[in-house]
Amino acid sequence: MAAKDDLGRRGEAIAAEHLTKSGMQLIERNWRCSQGEIDIVARAGSELVFVEVKTRSGTSFGHPLEAITTRKLARLRRLAAAWCAAHPGAAAGVRIDAIAVLLPRVGRVEIDHVERIF
Repeated sequence: MAAKDDLGRRGEAIAAEHLTKSGMQLIERNWRCSQGEIDIVARAGSELVFVEVKTRSGTSFGHPLEAITTRKLARLRRLAAAWCAAHPGAAAGVRIDAIAVLLPRVGRVEIDHVERIF
């Protein structure tokens, strides 16, 4: 499990760097409440962006984005609402993005950023 956790942390760090380089401001990482966790909260202009990060070392179990099911999207929406309730007036608009990170043992890292996934 430690290797999987390490892979996930590395993927989140890569995603955070990608967002920063894209001009977004990082607000929080790994925000938790009783309903779960949001990987990254960022700001793009006046919009708050809640980002789900999925990292895999390969595609033998499918592309990382395939792990984001409709059930997971509904949970992300509830988590975004909980974050907004805990931080009133934080943004004029909200969106949910997903970032897939393919982090092979050998070779180039691939990042797939899907805006407004939900």
